[in-house]
Amino acid sequence: MPLSPSRSRHARRGAAALAAALSTVLLATLAAPANASGSEAETPVLTVTDGVTQPVFGYEDAIREKVFVTSDVDSDSDGELDVVAFDIMRPAATEDGHEAPVIMDASPYYVTSCRGNEAECKQDTDGDGLLDKWPLYYDNYFVPRGYAVMLLDMIGTSGSTGCPTTGGVGDNLSAVAAIDWLNGRRPGRDADGNAVVADWHNGSTGMIGKSYDGTLANAAAATGVEGLETSVPISAISNWYLYSRSNGIRFNTNYPASLSNTVTTPSRRAYCAPVRTELSANDGDESGDYTPYWYERNYLPDADKVTASVFVVHGINDWNVKTDHLVQWWDLLAENDVERKLWLTGTGHIDPFDFRREEWVDTIHRWFDHELFDIDNGIMDEPMVDIERNPDEWETHPTWPLPNAAPVDVFLQPGADNGSGGLGTSPGRGAAWTTFTDRTSTSRNQAIAPPAAAEPNRLVYRSAPLTAPLHISGSPYVTLKAKVDDVDTNFAAVLVDYGTRERFSTSGDGIRTLGADSETCWGLSSAADDPCYRETEKTVASNPQEMVTQGIQDALNLDSITAATPLVPGAVNDVDFELLPEDYVFEAGHRIGVVILGSYSGYPSVADQNRAEISIGAPRSSITLPVVGGRAAARAAGLR
Repeated sequence: MPLSPSRSRHARRGAAALAAALSTVLLATLAAPANASGSEAETPVLTVTDGVTQPVFGYEDAIREKVFVTSDVDSDSDGELDVVAFDIMRPAATEDGHEAPVIMDASPYYVTSCRGNEAECKQDTDGDGLLDKWPLYYDNYFVPRGYAVMLLDMIGTSGSTGCPTTGGVGDNLSAVAAIDWLNGRRPGRDADGNAVVADWHNGSTGMIGKSYDGTLANAAAATGVEGLETSVPISAISNWYLYSRSNGIRFNTNYPASLSNTVTTPSRRAYCAPVRTELSANDGDESGDYTPYWYERNYLPDADKVTASVFVVHGINDWNVKTDHLVQWWDLLAENDVERKLWLTGTGHIDPFDFRREEWVDTIHRWFDHELFDIDNGIMDEPMVDIERNPDEWETHPTWPLPNAAPVDVFLQPGADNGSGGLGTSPGRGAAWTTFTDRTSTSRNQAIAPPAAAEPNRLVYRSAPLTAPLHISGSPYVTLKAKVDDVDTNFAAVLVDYGTRERFSTSGDGIRTLGADSETCWGLSSAADDPCYRETEKTVASNPQEMVTQGIQDALNLDSITAATPLVPGAVNDVDFELLPEDYVFEAGHRIGVVILGSYSGYPSVADQNRAEISIGAPRSSITLPVVGGRAAARAAGLR
């Protein structure tokens, strides 16, 4: 069904901007030099043609300013509240009555890793304290269309004070402080200490950003801050525990401190060392459990506070910010009737500007026009979800996971002597228990390789060749009966497509950047800043097998993610865990594979146990697949 347009939250917007935006076509008089008689040029006004704002405002003459706002956070415990710094570019017409909404990209990266595929940093080339080079294209494209653009330095980074806390309160409230200032709820000042107010603002702010930037957008939305009208998280974290942990298993060591160090301005890294020490002391690496440290770094419990609309973009093959971040946030937004939209790409950790550029700029333009200028341009009547089925082949759906996906239990049917087993919709016959040895060094390629005669370090189960395509949409999960000869191990499962076809390549997250002669330009320029960026193309690979999705579980956390319970050696355990969400079509002639492992470096995970003997009771173990069309579709594909 189409997106449900809920407009009540926009009632406070400026009447002048709203009246102008609702016009189908509003002819503007462009700013121009004084004519021969000496009369002054007229101020441009917002222009809407075919449902979208037009570039009638200047770029070179746009107002550039830097503002500082005191937060309510003291992240470095120096006795002083942290100050949030941000750069603003807005049309000159905001000095003459034009009311502008704000597009904000809050980021910790502006002077370290920098932003975008071409790693653009903030640059003040003339030393006047104002930005000359603005990363990304938002300023070039949207300021001429009547928007203000804000690039905000997260607390502890670039021009802001304090220290980064990797998903902590300082991170989460950085953008909230700026939105409070925009709406007159918090004072701001310039570099000289003079008071600055946003009397040009129309009351509406949209946040956008990829990765950490998108995570800050999620964090702000989860506060329910008034004035945040829409959030566009791209490959964003919704729960920091899921980013460095999974079901009690950690992926890294002292990661929060490491990331904090990465984003801290180099000259302040020594100063912020005590904060990083505290992060490492409390991050729970010793257990991998979900401890109180992670509560403030989890935005999911506060999804019911979200009042902003949300346009999510995520890569189905994103192994940096995995798809569990997407589906858990998305499902809770749906439960709370949040106005929303989704692009699900087959690439990895990539911005849509670099995997579907022209369509993205058009779509995000219409989205912001609708959400921030209240223009009725039909975007909410379009399908909610775009999915990239094959490289550059997109399809639309009313929601996601697809509404006709239904759980189908597929049983692990044991083979002989630890050889390859089968898959079917009824339990198979064979040995009651099949045993393998946990090998911590198993890579992803080793895990999914076609089965050999005997498999000492994994169990492989494959269906017969499919007689028709089989489409899954959602989160598979495994249900295992397992015995272990020790008090601890890990359990992992990988869903595999055995069959050769051209697929998205995992190299470079599925794209490659073309040469300088491929540049396309998106907006207006100044002497120091142009809107031109190299094009990209999808990379593909033809492999005899492909990992579809995977999941992992700490044996110590079978009963609780917050507390560890040792196994009883030799006892039968119920092991249930989800695999990462997926939307995938197995082609006719291919075989569905399920691989069961212990510790699995290819996830990646940090092993808790070496060389445990794990036995799986295959006749009582299964994987539940979210099959589009349910059991009837599974039977039609020959899965019996």
